[in-house]
Amino acid sequence: MKSFLMTFAQLLFALLMYCMGTIFFGLALFPSIALVFKVWHASYQVALWIRFIALGLSLGAGFFLFGLSLVILIGLVRTILFLRLKEGRYPIFSWEAVKWACVSSLYLLINFTFIDFILLTPFANLLQRMLGAKLGKNVQINSKFVFDASLLEIGDNTVIGGGAVIIGHQVERGFLKLRKVRIGKNVTIGSNSIITPGCEIGDNAIVGAGAVLLKNTKIEPRGLWYGVPAEPARPHHSQEEVK
Repeated sequence: MKSFLMTFAQLLFALLMYCMGTIFFGLALFPSIALVFKVWHASYQVALWIRFIALGLSLGAGFFLFGLSLVILIGLVRTILFLRLKEGRYPIFSWEAVKWACVSSLYLLINFTFIDFILLTPFANLLQRMLGAKLGKNVQINSKFVFDASLLEIGDNTVIGGGAVIIGHQVERGFLKLRKVRIGKNVTIGSNSIITPGCEIGDNAIVGAGAVLLKNTKIEPRGLWYGVPAEPARPHHSQEEVK
């Protein structure tokens, strides 16, 4: 019976998320559809091939307009509803778990449609800030796997490498555990590395490419960590050897 109820709850939640996706996509598409409609009707007196070119250009512009509209819309909804995650240990069927699922679903709407086009641009930082992240100046984010934004703090001039995974949640034995991830200033997070809940990385530290930081790992300022699981580089290792 318990298994049936869990399956039913998952199905119900999935349907609710589909409805939410329909609403968000539909609203974000409104400016794009208006643009395409306007261009098509404004060009009715010109040659058909010119109308087709104009239609193609408006469709292309409409895609980017849709993506940026989606970023702003999702950020505003998250802010208005104050869906900020709090550190703690919560049952899977709890309000905090529902909030986490909703915020994660909002992020996935962008993750699967448009985020590749905003990486390493100010729009990526805008998205993370609107989702609740605390970012310093000149942060460079080159990964779409930066989750749980309201549990994330990143200092000035830090670089998040391509494909790096940063998560602030973990599900264990029927409980959702939420922990903040704190990354200092001038930090380099290598490509395809994994930063797990509760990790704290000091200023000027380097996490090597492909490294996996286990939960609650603390890295000292100027530390160099690499490997699976990640460990500090030994003093006699040169930086060239570590690479």
